[in-house]
Amino acid sequence: MSITQEYADTGTSSTPSAILDRLTLILDAFEGRDRLSLSEIVLRTGLPRSSAHRMLERLVSLRWLSREGRSYSLGIRLVELGSLAVHQDRVHAAARDHLHHLYRTTGMVVHLAVLDGDDVVYLEKIGGRLSALVPTRIGGRRDARTSALGRALLAYNGVRIPGHESILERGVAFERNESVNGFGCVAAPIGPVGESTTAVSVCGPLREMRFDSTMITPVRLTAGAIWRSMCDGTRVTPTLQRRNLMRSLPTATRVLAEG
Repeated sequence: MSITQEYADTGTSSTPSAILDRLTLILDAFEGRDRLSLSEIVLRTGLPRSSAHRMLERLVSLRWLSREGRSYSLGIRLVELGSLAVHQDRVHAAARDHLHHLYRTTGMVVHLAVLDGDDVVYLEKIGGRLSALVPTRIGGRRDARTSALGRALLAYNGVRIPGHESILERGVAFERNESVNGFGCVAAPIGPVGESTTAVSVCGPLREMRFDSTMITPVRLTAGAIWRSMCDGTRVTPTLQRRNLMRSLPTATRVLAEG
Protein backbone atom coordinates (compact mmCIF):
# COMPACT_ATOMS: atom_id res chain seq x y z
CA MET A 1 0.00 0.00 0.00
CA SER A 2 1.29 3.46 -0.88
CA ILE A 3 1.61 6.35 1.57
CA THR A 4 -1.22 8.17 -0.21
CA GLN A 5 -3.56 5.18 0.02
CA GLU A 6 -2.73 4.55 3.67
CA TYR A 7 -3.38 8.11 4.78
CA ALA A 8 -6.50 8.48 2.66
CA ASP A 9 -7.91 5.31 4.24
CA THR A 10 -7.22 6.50 7.79
CA GLY A 11 -8.53 10.00 7.13
CA THR A 12 -5.34 11.66 8.35
CA SER A 13 -5.42 14.01 5.39
CA SER A 14 -8.24 14.86 3.02
CA THR A 15 -6.26 15.07 -0.22
CA PRO A 16 -3.16 13.41 -1.74
CA SER A 17 -1.64 16.86 -2.35
CA ALA A 18 -1.74 17.58 1.38
CA ILE A 19 0.08 14.31 2.05
CA LEU A 20 2.74 15.19 -0.53
CA ASP A 21 3.14 18.61 1.09
CA ARG A 22 3.82 16.91 4.43
CA LEU A 23 6.26 14.47 2.88
CA THR A 24 8.09 17.35 1.27
CA LEU A 25 8.30 19.17 4.60
CA ILE A 26 9.80 16.10 6.25
CA LEU A 27 12.36 15.43 3.52
CA ASP A 28 13.30 19.12 3.27
CA ALA A 29 13.95 19.13 7.02
CA PHE A 30 17.12 17.12 6.40
CA GLU A 31 18.70 19.91 4.33
CA GLY A 32 22.11 20.50 5.88
CA ARG A 33 21.66 17.75 8.49
CA ASP A 34 22.68 14.10 8.39
CA ARG A 35 20.41 12.91 11.20
CA LEU A 36 17.36 14.28 13.00
CA SER A 37 15.28 13.15 15.96
CA LEU A 38 11.49 13.15 15.95
CA SER A 39 11.47 16.28 18.10
CA GLU A 40 13.80 18.09 15.70
CA ILE A 41 11.65 17.10 12.72
CA VAL A 42 8.51 18.34 14.47
CA LEU A 43 10.27 21.63 15.24
CA ARG A 44 11.53 22.05 11.67
CA THR A 45 8.26 21.11 9.95
CA GLY A 46 5.59 22.34 12.35
CA LEU A 47 3.71 19.05 11.90
CA PRO A 48 1.80 17.47 14.80
CA ARG A 49 4.02 15.00 16.61
CA SER A 50 1.69 12.03 16.08
CA SER A 51 1.33 12.70 12.33
CA ALA A 52 5.06 13.22 11.91
CA HIS A 53 5.82 9.98 13.72
CA ARG A 54 3.41 7.95 11.56
CA MET A 55 4.82 9.37 8.37
CA LEU A 56 8.40 8.86 9.49
CA GLU A 57 7.81 5.21 10.29
CA ARG A 58 6.09 4.68 6.95
CA LEU A 59 9.00 6.34 5.15
CA VAL A 60 11.38 4.03 7.00
CA SER A 61 9.42 0.97 5.87
CA LEU A 62 9.61 2.23 2.26
CA ARG A 63 13.39 2.86 2.61
CA TRP A 64 13.00 6.59 1.93
CA LEU A 65 14.39 7.13 5.42
CA SER A 66 16.42 4.97 7.78
CA ARG A 67 16.20 4.90 11.57
CA GLU A 68 18.93 4.18 14.08
CA GLY A 69 17.70 4.35 17.66
CA ARG A 70 15.70 7.57 17.88
CA SER A 71 17.41 9.30 14.95
CA TYR A 72 16.32 9.37 11.32
CA SER A 73 18.40 9.92 8.19
CA LEU A 74 17.79 9.87 4.45
CA GLY A 75 17.42 6.30 3.22
CA ILE A 76 18.96 4.21 0.48
CA ARG A 77 15.90 4.50 -1.76
CA LEU A 78 16.37 8.26 -2.06
CA VAL A 79 20.03 7.71 -2.86
CA GLU A 80 19.04 5.21 -5.55
CA LEU A 81 16.45 7.53 -7.08
CA GLY A 82 18.76 10.53 -6.94
CA SER A 83 21.58 8.60 -8.55
CA LEU A 84 19.24 7.35 -11.27
CA ALA A 85 18.02 10.87 -11.98
CA VAL A 86 21.55 12.20 -12.32
CA HIS A 87 22.75 9.40 -14.54
CA GLN A 88 19.71 9.67 -16.78
CA ASP A 89 20.22 13.37 -17.17
CA ARG A 90 21.17 14.25 -20.73
CA VAL A 91 23.83 16.72 -19.65
CA HIS A 92 25.49 14.26 -17.32
CA ALA A 93 25.46 11.50 -19.93
CA ALA A 94 26.95 13.80 -22.57
CA ALA A 95 29.63 15.09 -20.18
CA ARG A 96 30.81 11.93 -18.43
CA ASP A 97 33.66 10.86 -20.75
CA HIS A 98 34.86 14.42 -21.26
CA LEU A 99 34.98 15.10 -17.51
CA HIS A 100 37.03 12.00 -16.81
CA HIS A 101 39.44 12.88 -19.61
CA LEU A 102 39.81 16.43 -18.30
CA TYR A 103 40.68 15.02 -14.87
CA ARG A 104 43.20 12.53 -16.28
CA THR A 105 44.78 15.29 -18.33
CA THR A 106 45.03 18.05 -15.73
CA GLY A 107 45.12 16.19 -12.41
CA MET A 108 42.74 18.78 -10.94
CA VAL A 109 39.33 18.34 -9.33
CA VAL A 110 36.71 18.51 -12.07
CA HIS A 111 33.17 19.75 -11.44
CA LEU A 112 30.01 19.79 -13.50
CA ALA A 113 27.30 22.10 -12.19
CA VAL A 114 23.94 23.48 -13.25
CA LEU A 115 22.45 26.90 -12.50
CA ASP A 116 19.30 26.73 -10.36
CA GLY A 117 18.00 30.18 -9.52
CA ASP A 118 20.66 31.97 -7.49
CA ASP A 119 22.61 28.77 -6.80
CA VAL A 120 24.76 26.28 -8.63
CA VAL A 121 24.04 22.60 -7.97
CA TYR A 122 26.89 20.14 -8.43
CA LEU A 123 26.04 17.25 -10.77
CA GLU A 124 29.46 15.60 -10.81
CA LYS A 125 32.78 15.75 -8.99
CA ILE A 126 35.92 13.87 -10.02
CA GLY A 127 39.22 14.42 -8.28
CA GLY A 128 41.12 11.53 -6.70
CA ARG A 129 43.01 12.48 -3.55
CA LEU A 130 42.52 16.20 -4.10
CA SER A 131 38.77 15.73 -4.00
CA ALA A 132 38.70 15.46 -0.20
CA LEU A 133 40.31 18.89 0.12
CA VAL A 134 37.55 20.65 -1.82
CA PRO A 135 34.30 20.95 0.23
CA THR A 136 31.83 20.21 -2.54
CA ARG A 137 29.57 17.23 -3.11
CA ILE A 138 27.27 15.91 -5.80
CA GLY A 139 23.86 17.42 -5.13
CA GLY A 140 25.34 20.21 -3.02
CA ARG A 141 24.48 23.87 -3.55
CA ARG A 142 26.47 27.07 -3.50
CA ASP A 143 25.65 30.72 -4.06
CA ALA A 144 26.35 31.24 -7.76
CA ARG A 145 28.05 34.59 -7.20
CA THR A 146 30.69 33.05 -4.94
CA SER A 147 31.98 30.44 -7.38
CA ALA A 148 33.67 30.50 -10.78
CA LEU A 149 31.06 28.04 -12.07
CA GLY A 150 28.23 30.28 -10.95
CA ARG A 151 29.77 33.50 -12.21
CA ALA A 152 30.41 31.97 -15.63
CA LEU A 153 26.77 30.93 -15.89
CA LEU A 154 25.37 34.20 -14.55
CA ALA A 155 27.40 36.23 -17.04
CA TYR A 156 26.27 34.02 -19.93
CA ASN A 157 22.67 34.50 -18.82
CA GLY A 158 22.83 38.29 -18.87
CA VAL A 159 23.33 38.94 -15.15
CA ARG A 160 25.58 41.94 -14.55
CA ILE A 161 28.22 40.83 -12.08
CA PRO A 162 31.77 42.03 -11.40
CA GLY A 163 33.96 40.88 -14.29
CA HIS A 164 30.92 40.31 -16.52
CA GLU A 165 32.56 41.64 -19.70
CA SER A 166 35.80 39.75 -19.09
CA ILE A 167 33.92 36.48 -18.64
CA LEU A 168 32.05 37.02 -21.91
CA GLU A 169 35.27 37.93 -23.72
CA ARG A 170 37.36 35.00 -22.44
CA GLY A 171 34.60 32.46 -22.07
CA VAL A 172 35.78 31.53 -18.57
CA ALA A 173 35.54 32.71 -14.98
CA PHE A 174 38.20 32.47 -12.28
CA GLU A 175 38.21 31.80 -8.57
CA ARG A 176 41.11 32.26 -6.16
CA ASN A 177 41.14 31.56 -2.40
CA GLU A 178 37.32 31.53 -2.16
CA SER A 179 36.07 27.97 -1.68
CA VAL A 180 39.30 26.84 -0.06
CA ASN A 181 42.31 28.89 0.97
CA GLY A 182 45.20 28.10 -1.34
CA PHE A 183 42.98 26.72 -4.11
CA GLY A 184 41.87 28.20 -7.40
CA CYS A 185 39.36 27.38 -10.11
CA VAL A 186 38.80 27.94 -13.83
CA ALA A 187 35.23 27.44 -15.11
CA ALA A 188 33.64 27.58 -18.55
CA PRO A 189 29.92 27.65 -19.44
CA ILE A 190 28.63 24.89 -21.69
CA GLY A 191 26.81 26.36 -24.68
CA PRO A 192 26.51 29.84 -26.21
CA VAL A 193 25.53 33.06 -24.47
CA GLY A 194 21.88 32.97 -23.49
CA GLU A 195 21.61 29.18 -23.73
CA SER A 196 24.08 27.99 -21.11
CA THR A 197 22.67 26.46 -17.93
CA THR A 198 25.58 24.13 -17.12
CA ALA A 199 29.29 24.69 -16.62
CA VAL A 200 32.49 22.69 -16.17
CA SER A 201 35.51 23.59 -14.08
CA VAL A 202 38.89 22.47 -12.81
CA CYS A 203 39.95 23.27 -9.27
CA GLY A 204 43.30 22.72 -7.60
CA PRO A 205 46.13 24.12 -5.47
CA LEU A 206 47.24 27.58 -6.59
CA ARG A 207 50.81 26.31 -6.87
CA GLU A 208 49.62 24.04 -9.68
CA MET A 209 46.86 26.17 -11.21
CA ARG A 210 47.56 28.48 -14.09
CA PHE A 211 45.13 31.19 -15.05
CA ASP A 212 46.24 31.42 -18.67
CA SER A 213 45.78 29.38 -21.83
CA THR A 214 47.34 26.27 -20.28
CA MET A 215 44.26 25.86 -18.08
CA ILE A 216 41.73 27.99 -19.96
CA THR A 217 42.16 26.02 -23.19
CA PRO A 218 41.44 22.52 -21.87
CA VAL A 219 38.44 23.71 -19.86
CA ARG A 220 36.96 25.57 -22.83
CA LEU A 221 37.63 22.66 -25.19
CA THR A 222 35.91 20.31 -22.76
CA ALA A 223 32.90 22.64 -22.48
CA GLY A 224 32.69 22.76 -26.28
CA ALA A 225 32.91 18.99 -26.62
CA ILE A 226 30.17 18.47 -24.03
CA TRP A 227 27.94 20.95 -25.86
CA ARG A 228 28.45 19.11 -29.16
CA SER A 229 27.66 15.80 -27.49
CA MET A 230 24.46 17.29 -26.06
CA CYS A 231 23.36 18.76 -29.38
CA ASP A 232 24.24 15.71 -31.48
CA GLY A 233 22.90 13.17 -29.03
CA THR A 234 25.96 11.04 -29.77
CA ARG A 235 29.28 10.44 -28.10
CA VAL A 236 32.00 12.84 -29.21
CA THR A 237 35.63 11.81 -28.74
CA PRO A 238 37.13 13.99 -25.97
CA THR A 239 38.71 16.99 -27.68
CA LEU A 240 41.83 16.94 -25.52
CA GLN A 241 42.51 13.37 -26.60
CA ARG A 242 43.08 14.59 -30.14
CA ARG A 243 45.49 17.37 -29.22
CA ASN A 244 48.94 17.73 -27.75
CA LEU A 245 48.12 20.71 -25.58
CA MET A 246 48.61 19.40 -22.09
CA ARG A 247 52.14 18.04 -21.81
CA SER A 248 53.25 20.67 -19.31
CA LEU A 249 50.28 20.29 -16.96
CA PRO A 250 50.25 18.28 -13.70
CA THR A 251 48.44 15.16 -14.88
CA ALA A 252 46.38 12.99 -12.53
CA THR A 253 49.21 10.46 -12.41
CA ARG A 254 51.68 13.12 -11.29
CA VAL A 255 49.30 14.57 -8.71
CA LEU A 256 48.69 11.14 -7.18
CA ALA A 257 52.41 10.40 -7.16
CA GLU A 258 53.24 13.68 -5.43
CA GLY A 259 50.41 13.21 -2.89
